[in-house]
Order: sequence, then structure tokens, then C-alpha cells
Amino acid sequence: MNDSIAIPIRLSLWATFVLGLTIGSMSTTALAEDIADPLKVSSPVMPMTDIRSQPLKDLDGYFPFVPPSDLDAWKFRADELQTRVLVSTGLWPMPGRTPMNPVIHGKVARDGFSIEKVYFESIPGHFVTGFLFRPENSTGRCPGVLCPHGHGGRMQTSSLQEIRQMIVRGEERFEESGRCPKLARCAQLARMGCVVFMFDMLGYADSQQISYELAHRYSEPRPQYADGKTSPDGRWGFYTVQAESRLQTIMGLQTWNAIRSIDFLEQLPDVDPKRIAVTGNSGGGTQTILLGAIDPRPIASFPNGMVSVSMQGGCTCENCSLLRIGTGNVELAALMAPKPQAMTAADDWTIGMMTDGYPQLQQIYGLFGKRENVLCRDMTHFPHNFNYVTRSMMYQWFNKHLDLGLEEPIVEEDWKLLSEEEAAVWNAEHPQPSGGDEHERSVTAFFDEESRKQIEPLVANADSHPKELRSVVGNAWQTIIGRKLPGMTEVERTIVDQTETNGCTVKKDMLRLTSHGEAIPMITITSASSKRNGKLVLWIDGKGKSSLVDKEGAWIPRAKAFLDEGAAIIAVDMFGQGEFTESGTGTEQQRVVKNPRQYAGYTYTYNPTLFIQRVHDVLTLLAFSQSAPWQSEAVTVYGRGGAEPIAAAAVAIAELPIERLLLQNDSFRFDAIKSYRDPYFVPGGVKYGDLPGLLALASSKELASPPKIELEN
Repeated sequence: MNDSIAIPIRLSLWATFVLGLTIGSMSTTALAEDIADPLKVSSPVMPMTDIRSQPLKDLDGYFPFVPPSDLDAWKFRADELQTRVLVSTGLWPMPGRTPMNPVIHGKVARDGFSIEKVYFESIPGHFVTGFLFRPENSTGRCPGVLCPHGHGGRMQTSSLQEIRQMIVRGEERFEESGRCPKLARCAQLARMGCVVFMFDMLGYADSQQISYELAHRYSEPRPQYADGKTSPDGRWGFYTVQAESRLQTIMGLQTWNAIRSIDFLEQLPDVDPKRIAVTGNSGGGTQTILLGAIDPRPIASFPNGMVSVSMQGGCTCENCSLLRIGTGNVELAALMAPKPQAMTAADDWTIGMMTDGYPQLQQIYGLFGKRENVLCRDMTHFPHNFNYVTRSMMYQWFNKHLDLGLEEPIVEEDWKLLSEEEAAVWNAEHPQPSGGDEHERSVTAFFDEESRKQIEPLVANADSHPKELRSVVGNAWQTIIGRKLPGMTEVERTIVDQTETNGCTVKKDMLRLTSHGEAIPMITITSASSKRNGKLVLWIDGKGKSSLVDKEGAWIPRAKAFLDEGAAIIAVDMFGQGEFTESGTGTEQQRVVKNPRQYAGYTYTYNPTLFIQRVHDVLTLLAFSQSAPWQSEAVTVYGRGGAEPIAAAAVAIAELPIERLLLQNDSFRFDAIKSYRDPYFVPGGVKYGDLPGLLALASSKELASPPKIELEN
């Protein structure tokens, strides 16, 4: 096309787009809207219906698990899920295991067992604290049991009145040891012949380097980190956009502490490293689920109080971005299969497990021929607990699966609780380490340095070591995006209107990804067949398809140049752009769940960010480009107007023979984002190489002809 025909095309677009849509069924308002936006696709007869416009999912949602029908399908899914857990907790790839320098001191004897105080470094300068229970007069190596204690802390104690009420209700047996039920299970397991380590969650008991208020009660940005600020030395704390962009979370740190606690436990001379088990309740049940998912060492587990299709964990320490998108605690617990795993259903969010959750776990274990290795018992006459009755079930489970060989029933016995002095890990000889803001920043700095040491060389050496890049960075981005290229049968096109104008065919289409309930308004422009050069440009712009035309309604010069060359153009409004918004100008801040506590994890543990949803749209568009009549076209993905990283991410993920990725510029950086509400925020976006990492990944794909990466300016 040339300048002389720009106005006729504009007039044709305005007139034909308005008059060509089933006018009889349209209101005056709808007609006015089309006149205001000649590229509009949706209308009363073609409404914008997209499942993503529904309310966001939160931790109180419903998380059903539909198991696959065959073992190979489950193993494939399990591999994806395990990667998701590792990526979301910031442990993909695993940080280096630094020296723990463990200290064990202050032995206290009780009838049948002893208790010692422990501290060690999970990373340099950050200490894990806890109690080590050992059986009395044991010989040889004993099974090791890790006990994440859950909320309330290992020293959580009921009052005398409370424990007496529990005894009357049948929840506890003894006034003394029953007042500290978390320690009671450790004591009994030690009497059974196990070496047991109960480590402190962050902010509880002797783990005070990161405070309880920060780890479990964070609610709003701290002044020193507001609006994306960092400390004077450029470092940051948890919950900041810098931490979220690197997948640094309280949940991730606690998971790393749990992994290092198994490291500590298995290296003890009296522990058999081939007989390790884990059990915890509530928040400790969450940690037990995660360890069963990602650590191969536990051979049996008892994650109580958190395996459920209902509430998934209400604390900031139980939520981290990406973790439960498309999954939930029941499916995550299934990653333990086929190794033995048991739990109970109580009068809490686990109340429906016997009919919704447990049968699905049985199906997974059945695929391995090990249906007997999973057990859930109905304890719904009790509230949320790890009480005496539930503990008795756990003792029998571990007796069997740790090969303890004890005669059953195993009856828990009373014991004298520790005094305040006996319970303290820190004392004059073992002074408490410093904590606070400086320590918090040193922790995030350590994990940032570990990640950069591992990932930056992969990006820098992508040309010479592409497989390594794809294995680490590629799998991470695949997990972040959470979707592969759709199949062509999943993509449905509806032509809303077609106009022949000055040698160009202009079509208004509604593209639907039927498998996900998503819709994309689309404009397709092709030159006369005599001019066609066999090239297709996918126009991905930060303002959507309206960027094709100027204020006068004429094609902008870049679009006109493509058409003059004979290329076809397909432009879309991605989710949150153009027709998805009332103003038509695009979303300036993405939605977050209605939670008074301003933590990214309360939204993005369960929902993909807007950036990720827009990458999904481009993947749908790429799938469409492989259908008739486009399958023989040489495809250019053109990222412009701020959408460059979206285009790059889609090309990096899609295994397609794309001719080139053309970017208007490459200056975008996830590291410049100031808020997790920013439409371009991506959990892990900085950690996995930022835009340069995506471009390296896009050019290193295992294709006969990888896409050329070109910069326009």
C-alpha cells in the first residue's frame, strides 16, 4: 500500500465494520462503540466470554484432583509437579549445600529417652534450632524421624483446664505430657527406637533471626521497601518485588531448612539414612507434603491436617507464587507415591477427605500396585489436631513402615516436661545469634548469589551449551508459563466480518482456546494474492490491536510497510488489553485477591500473573498460525510497544519452526518492576535470566532452524 490509499481504507473500515455486523441485533450503544473503535470484534452477537474474567482463586477455593488413568501419564504429571514445587520454593536449581557446623548440647534424660538442644547453619549465618530426641540404650543405627512442628511452635502448651477438657473428650491421655502434644510424639517415637529431630519454624522458640511477625503475620509493605525501594546497599528483604522476582519466600526458606534438617539427621552416627520418615501437622503437615514431593530420602510420611481439596494453608509461610496453579495439596501429596503415607480427616478443612481426596490418592497408589501404602482415617469427631488418637495411628504406621518390629498396640506414656532452662537452645555458652533486617537481607543476598552463580553462565554460554540452558532455565520458564503450545484442535476461529478494501482483505475474528475457555479478539489483514510473499507477521503490541492504526484510523507506517512487502498481519488484544477493558486502554494494575494482607503469594500461589496469561494468548495465536491457510507461511513474531518480553517468552516456550523473533527494542527488564501489581510482574522473572535469558532460550531451541532474533532499532 502507499499513502494515497490510506484514507479510503480508513473509510472502508469504519463503514463496513459498522454496517457488516448483524445490525438488526445490535443496540445503538453497540453501534456507537464500533464507530469509536473500528477494530472492535466483540458485540452483543459475539460477546467477550473468557473464563479469566471470573473472580480469582484463593486459598479457600476448591482444589479437586482428577488422577490420570495410567501410570505413565501420572509419572509425566508427577515430574511436572515436582519441578513446580522446586521452582516455586526457589530451589530450582538447588542451592549449594554449605557446611552446617552442627552443635548438639544440653542433654536432658527422661525415662526411655534423652533430649538434646541443636543448632546448625542451613546457609552461612542462618541457624536452624530444635530438639533432638534419642532412644535410651539403643544399639546400632536407628530410624530417623523429622518432625516439622506447625504453627504454635514446639513449646506450644495447653493450660491445665484445656488439657483436662481434652482428656474428657478423648483427645489426650495425660495432664503432663499431653499439654505439649508436639513434644509428646517425639518422646514416644524415641521410646519406640527412633532418633527424632523437631526443628523450629521461623519465628518460633529459638529461631528468632527472622521474627514471628515477619514470617507469619506480614500484612503490608515496610517503609524501607515501599514502591520497590531497596536498602542503601541495594539489597532487599522478603515480600518485596525484588524477592518475589527471584522466588525468595518464607515458605522457600522453611523448605530449605527442612531439607537441611534431613541432612543433619541422616549424618548422625546413630541414624540409619535408609530409614527416614517425616511427620507434621497443620503448617508442619504442609512441610511434610513438600518434603514428600521433592526429597527422595523419606521412605514414609504422615502429613496430618493439610491434605485437603479445601483450604490450602492460610499463613504467609504456606503460600508462595506458582506453587498451586492448576494443582492442590491432595495432588502434591500424591507425589509421595508409592511410598507409605497416612493422614486423618478431622472437623476442619480436611472434613471431606474420605470421599474427596482420599479415593483419588488410592487411585494413584493403585497405579503402582501399592494401594495399601496410603491410608486416611475418619477422625471428623475431633477438631483440627495431632492428638493422642491420631498420634497412636501414626505410631503404628511408622512401626510397620520403618520396620521397628514392636508389638502393637503401641501405647503412649507420660513424661515430665522440660523446664524453661532445659528447653532453651541459646544460653551463656551458646549465645543467640543476631537477626533482624540486616540478617534478613543477608539471607536473600545469599540465595540471589547462589542463583546467579548457577544461571548466569548458562545464559552467557547458551550457544555452546544449549542443552544445559534448556534443562535449567527452559524448564523453569516452562513451569512459570505453565502451558505448552495448544493443539490445533483446541483452537476455534469464528469470522465475525470480512471486508475487501483497496487490495486488502480485512477480517475480524474471535479466536477461542476451547480447552481453557479463553477468547482472543483478532484482526487479520492480507494483501492481494499477487503481492503475497508467503510471510505472516504476528503483531504483539503493548496496546493490543488498536496499535495498528493511528489517530486518524490509517495503518501506522510499520504495519503499512509489512503489507507493502506482501506479508499478512494478525493482531490481537491479549487478556487485559483493548476489548477486555471498559476503557479500551489496557490494564495498568493487575488484579489481586481480596485479602487484607498484601502478599503476592495470596494471589499468585493460585493464579497466573497477567503477563503469563498474555503469553498464553500468544501461544494460542502461534498454534493458530499452524492451521490452514497459514501453515506454509514463514512466521515472524513481532514484539513491540512494551510487549517484547511477552513475545520472547512465547517464542522461547513454543516448539515451532518460527522464522524470526523481531523486537522493537530489548531494553525491558523484569528487575525494573516496582510492584507485584504491575502488569509485567512475573515470579522468577529476574532469577531465570530476565529478558536476555528468554532471548537465549528462544535461540537455543532444538529445532532444525531455530528462530532468528532480530532487533528493529
